[in-house]
Amino acid sequence: MINAHTRVPAPKNEPVLSYAPGTPERRELQATLKRMAGEQLDIPVIIGGKHIRTGKTDTVRMPHNHAHVLATLHEADASHVEQAIQAALSVKEEWARMPFQSRAAIFLRAAELLASRYRPILNAATMLGQSKTAHQAEIDAACEAADFLRYNVHFAEQILGWQPEPAPQTWNMTDYRPLDGFVFAVAPFNFTAIALNLATAPAIMGNVVLFKPSSTAALSAWYIMELLREAGLPDGVINMLPGDGPTVGNPVMASPHLGGIHFTGSTPTFNTMWRTVGENISRYKQYPRIVGETGGKDFIVAHPSAADDLEALAVAIVRGGFEYQGQKCSAASRVFIPESLWPKLKPRLQALVSEIRMGDVADFRNFMGAVIDEKSFNKVSSYIELAKNDSGASIVAGGDTDKKQGWFVKPTLVQLDSPTHRILREEIFAPLVGLNVYPDAKYEETLREVDQAASYALTGAVFARDRKAIDTALRELRHAAGNFYVNDKPTGAVVGQQPFGGGRASGTNDKAGSALNLVRWTSPRTIKETFVPPVKVPYPFMDNDPNEGAI
Repeated sequence: MINAHTRVPAPKNEPVLSYAPGTPERRELQATLKRMAGEQLDIPVIIGGKHIRTGKTDTVRMPHNHAHVLATLHEADASHVEQAIQAALSVKEEWARMPFQSRAAIFLRAAELLASRYRPILNAATMLGQSKTAHQAEIDAACEAADFLRYNVHFAEQILGWQPEPAPQTWNMTDYRPLDGFVFAVAPFNFTAIALNLATAPAIMGNVVLFKPSSTAALSAWYIMELLREAGLPDGVINMLPGDGPTVGNPVMASPHLGGIHFTGSTPTFNTMWRTVGENISRYKQYPRIVGETGGKDFIVAHPSAADDLEALAVAIVRGGFEYQGQKCSAASRVFIPESLWPKLKPRLQALVSEIRMGDVADFRNFMGAVIDEKSFNKVSSYIELAKNDSGASIVAGGDTDKKQGWFVKPTLVQLDSPTHRILREEIFAPLVGLNVYPDAKYEETLREVDQAASYALTGAVFARDRKAIDTALRELRHAAGNFYVNDKPTGAVVGQQPFGGGRASGTNDKAGSALNLVRWTSPRTIKETFVPPVKVPYPFMDNDPNEGAI
């Protein structure tokens, strides 16, 4: 044991490496890509540290080359869920009793391994399995993932220091306990860092976790588990249960030991999970904590005063809408442009989109890869067909799809006559951006339409030089986005700088990347110790005063 008030190292955001020609990180990543593309892994269910090959399998493929199989994935069923629950509960007390500095050291070691030896491995797995470019993988699987680990340990230390005021002859304390039972962490395909954070944030606070990764991101999930194992995470603290959503999720949520849900994914899936928890509420041993970040229909609104910043606006639309094929919860998917700016902005957008290269992410000249799978490809293709056949819509750029080798969708910009068109309201999660041109005089009216047209409230941005216009947007769009950007694209939140999350149909807004999220994974206990307890029953006010008459 350590008889000291230890302090964790002050966190700093992991520097983003450039991968420019001639750099050592470029050479190392290219070599790792080549090696891992030539491998075919057999990814098991992981329960209590044991690798279980269930025999019910799925294939993990490259989205940009869907004939190329990267791994065979074993899927869990209800019996594996029960095994994982028992494995987690069997180590729960020991994990919760471990001194904070010991738990913290595991995750800080994981961060350093990730920033060094595991960096090309997680980046390559994310590129091959999720079709991210080198830059998109770097800011996700290396930098944001390491940031989550370092900052969450820092936030946890801050929370432990939140103590109540003392009082005479007493000592007041708060004990930050883990939740009862286990936490169910359900991850999406699009961010390796999110998958890691969903599983590790509750664990940092002393909880045990059942981790369900997305099958389409199973390659990076496997390496996350390998990273944590090498960092010293005890067996059973985080158990990985890949597989079909309901097959895994239904028995998890039927367990009386469910203590919480840490979720990122679609709004309909989250709604179903919340409904199931409500239906099962009488069987739980506690009220489960439910934390979710869900969909988005994120916006960029330009004011006429942005006329001198057209290049920045155009770049924000293209980067915000088409980086990682628009498959970010924060991706710009609806844009509102004043009439006075459109004649000059339109050709600039068309030129920028035409210059975008798309293809195999191992070719570092490409700006985009493929969408994640055939289901996503078919969904965005249907919206593109809608735009082609709708008299109120016109394709400004892109509009082509090709699934022969990979699930490729060219970056597509659609102009829409109505600000409430389906393409401007519904989440598509693909490289399709809807754009509406509005009369300059209707700026405030447009802001109100932006606020009310879509049910989501995740991210948004305003471009303007007029300070009054910016303040108006901040006022009118106050509840339209949990992360708001002024003269910047609505993507790229950084842990410790812009905590991420939104409201309305976008989730519970518990702000991943801040202490607010960590607080959700603890159940505080208040302790009062009295040093000199009273030894008489009567209170002083009851003493007799001879100067007072009898009542």
